[in-house]
Amino acid sequence: MTLQDLETPAGIVDLARARANIDRTARYCREHGISWRPHVKTHKSLEMARLQIAAGASGLTVATPREAEVMARATDDLLFAHPPAHPAKIRRLAALPGELTVRVALDSLSVLRDLCRAGAAAGRTFGILVEMDAGARRTGVLQPADALRLAEAAATLPGGRFDGLALYPGIRLPRAGLAPALARLARRLESFRAALARAGLPPRIVSGGSTPTLWNSHRIPGLTEIRPGTCIYNDRDIVGMGAAAPEQLAYSVLATVVSTAVPGQAVVDAGSKAISREVLGSGDPGFGVLLDRPGVLVRAVNEEHGMLDLAATTWRPAVGEQVRIVPNHVCVSVNLQDRLWGFERPGGPLRPIALDARGRAPDPASAAQPSRASAP
Repeated sequence: MTLQDLETPAGIVDLARARANIDRTARYCREHGISWRPHVKTHKSLEMARLQIAAGASGLTVATPREAEVMARATDDLLFAHPPAHPAKIRRLAALPGELTVRVALDSLSVLRDLCRAGAAAGRTFGILVEMDAGARRTGVLQPADALRLAEAAATLPGGRFDGLALYPGIRLPRAGLAPALARLARRLESFRAALARAGLPPRIVSGGSTPTLWNSHRIPGLTEIRPGTCIYNDRDIVGMGAAAPEQLAYSVLATVVSTAVPGQAVVDAGSKAISREVLGSGDPGFGVLLDRPGVLVRAVNEEHGMLDLAATTWRPAVGEQVRIVPNHVCVSVNLQDRLWGFERPGGPLRPIALDARGRAPDPASAAQPSRASAP
């Protein structure tokens, strides 16, 4: 099967670019002595996760029980980076294979107590990373004293172990002013580390990082590991921030032109259910651009329609012509697909890429499969 044979819309992966992105990230981490624990939310794929582990990732980051259950077949070291406040999520984490190291990032005593209670009942110990707010105002305690209280509880509760700190920088590039923002983050992180060290609980792990700040992670003193996920494929937002180059875009959505009836516009069969309706954090308009014509904007989307703005180009596509769209945010677009299709070389044959960790239901294969990366 080739692109011309594929029913659209469909998510497409340039596998050579994806592997190059993996190798580039692994090389950066080796050069700077930082562990790499990629977030699987972007690719949702055992195949891609195993490529990351083979390249040197120390473990994987997950955000849902389904991701944890699936990725236990790719690694023996997971970080659950989303507070498991619901009892069902805690039960599923406690039921993961016993040989699996599971750490959880959280910011509340109630979740910590419930998690540790479940861990003790299951005969396992959860490593706890206390999440601190690094400026994103999303999750994370605001004061070092709050982090210390959680760390002390994690160190004493059966079923728990205090392992360190987690943070999400929440810094956008380049408009946020990177150097001052990184300096503020470094000072804030040091205040938390110092408070814990004074109490005899120095954080062994400081887990942070994101794709926008990936290549500046070494400028944050004390950071021991990073969790970027988007960097495996990249997207319009990441390129717009300067954290990736256009030739490092490994994901696109193949679409077909279905109408050219309105002058200055072409309509494709990829709308919000294929590329998503997510807007750029920069405030720039549109929901994506064409891969080979980045000046052509997906101006608007309905559920099944994407409207291409042709005002800035002389290109006039015909009905039936295929295009490849780079979405604003790749993670959301991937999650909308049933599977992806990968190619090794442009114009070459396609093969399916399973999205093993997509969805919420328990993974039916997790109980029957070994949890190590060497699993077949």
